[in-house]
Amino acid sequence: MPKQPNSGDRNFDDLSARFGRNIYGGLKGQIRLAVLRRDFAQQIPMPPFIPDTGKPPMRILDAGGGQGQFSIPLARAGHSLVLCDISEQMLLAAREEAERQGVSERVQLIQSPIQELASHLPDDSTSFDLVICHAVLEWVSNPRQVLEHLVNRLAPGGYLSLSYYNLHGAVYKNLLRTNFKKVKNEDYAGFRGSLSPTHPLYPEDVDEWLAQWPLERLCSSGIRVFHDYILDKAAREQDPQALLELELKFSRQEPYRSLGRYLHLLLRRS
Repeated sequence: MPKQPNSGDRNFDDLSARFGRNIYGGLKGQIRLAVLRRDFAQQIPMPPFIPDTGKPPMRILDAGGGQGQFSIPLARAGHSLVLCDISEQMLLAAREEAERQGVSERVQLIQSPIQELASHLPDDSTSFDLVICHAVLEWVSNPRQVLEHLVNRLAPGGYLSLSYYNLHGAVYKNLLRTNFKKVKNEDYAGFRGSLSPTHPLYPEDVDEWLAQWPLERLCSSGIRVFHDYILDKAAREQDPQALLELELKFSRQEPYRSLGRYLHLLLRRS
């Protein structure tokens, strides 16, 4: 099969339904959401998923937020949400979900690349208390530039929730599957029509970029630190609750954390 193009940012108009099903559906999606929500609950003084009428709502940006599986529940908890994505089909699904949850009045949907988001916002509303960017950097041609735009959107003391596809995990999985030619060629970009990222990232590179900005790292977790390495599907699914509990347990422990298929960082702007 032909490779996905290496230039340009990935638009998921053609894979919207499959994206929602494969990324957030099933046990893989449960693990992803469990790790993210655990990190939020432990690190943010007012866990944003819990309604609290005694405190002002947060202003939240979900950059490349797709169908809003993670962020629309934040609007349900009373927060104000701006969700941007370049995919029209993704945003249509997000609109339907916001309507289903009765939070349309608190959700602003913007079809735009992250790099051009500021041009769609009033001058007095371009900073956010929380910026979310999940599974986006590995799909864009210039991830450092996108990351810089996200940091610039953070208000002082604001939080950045960043998750990205971990290239170390991709290497390890291909070693286990004896795809030695792919490993020798360092050829990890996905085929056209697949959900394997076009620009997988080494954590060392991301850490180097983040060190250039005034950000305090609050926590770092692996997402799916062993689930994807169990090649027998029946074995993976025989005890979902135990698997989920152990994923959470080992998600912060080395060396397991560094083998996560995705990494999640929660940071705060000084």
